[in-house]
Amino acid sequence: MNCQLLQARMSRRVFAGGTALAAATLALPALRAQPKLEKSKIALSVGGKAAFYYLPLTISEQLGYFKAEGLDVEISDFAGGARALQAVVGGSADVCSGAFEHTINMQAKNQMFQAFVLQGRAPQIAFGVSTKNMPNYKSIADLKGKKIGVSAPGSSTNMMANLVLSRGGLKASDVSFIGVGTAAGALTALRSGQIDAMSNTDPVMTMLEQKGEVKIISDTRTLKGTVEVFGGPMPAACLYAPMDFIQKHPNTCQALANAIVHGLKWLQTAGPGDIIKTVPESYLLGDRALYLASFNKVRESISLDGIIPSDGVRTALKALASFDPSIKADKIDLAKTYTNEFASKAKEHFKA
Repeated sequence: MNCQLLQARMSRRVFAGGTALAAATLALPALRAQPKLEKSKIALSVGGKAAFYYLPLTISEQLGYFKAEGLDVEISDFAGGARALQAVVGGSADVCSGAFEHTINMQAKNQMFQAFVLQGRAPQIAFGVSTKNMPNYKSIADLKGKKIGVSAPGSSTNMMANLVLSRGGLKASDVSFIGVGTAAGALTALRSGQIDAMSNTDPVMTMLEQKGEVKIISDTRTLKGTVEVFGGPMPAACLYAPMDFIQKHPNTCQALANAIVHGLKWLQTAGPGDIIKTVPESYLLGDRALYLASFNKVRESISLDGIIPSDGVRTALKALASFDPSIKADKIDLAKTYTNEFASKAKEHFKA
């Protein structure tokens, strides 16, 4: 009896061991099946990384989501989106974390760029006038001849300012645009009176607004505000790259999209304390409470799943064509400005 018991125990162990071995063997092909990255070291440019506009990028970087996808991403931060784009055009960066509308602008110049994962579903840009320099401001016409701060000339903050001016009957040439970045430099420029108005992102604009230093005249930090300004949803920050790069590096682009969507999924349930613990201290601009107030204001504008909305793409083209004569709406092939192929797979993978 004891002998039979011993044999039964031994056969159970062998079976268990065999099952574990079989499970491990079954798991191996899945690991091997992960597509080989065509390029694992990626140079990524961004214009104003500390802004909430690019929070998903920072989260994915800080939480190691790029590394988890086998990527070594080196992020170069520039004063604004236009300069970050120049880095890709010049060949010093592979991919840009920037505003979707740059893909339309570049196609108008016969350069094909494509967005492949969305970070923001609203521009998060506010336009405000200085209460110190323009205490008697009444209408857009009052901005004629004034100095307007933007993150960098040609960036999305500049485009938003152009749109606001055009609706008030002014041309871009009626004002002077000054690049002030998206962090401490922007605060200093307005507070010291170097500029009369500013088009910028959060947390900068909320910090100035809460202290009564700017009067907000146009606001796209919420989904409702975005529809009021642009007439529909407006895709904002995304990862985009030259089309030939995407075609040659599909597995690498998939890995980048995976990392961003993983970050978006984390952001859906993250509390203010989680954000504070994750972003670099310098992003708080010395005021933790105001930083969190800003986050609460823009939270709904962060993409949920990385998917670029087709109606938003049409809104972007209509908005750009309304004030930029170099963009002929009928000459732009919108289908080439974006793809949801990678974001869709990432969404399914992470259940975002």
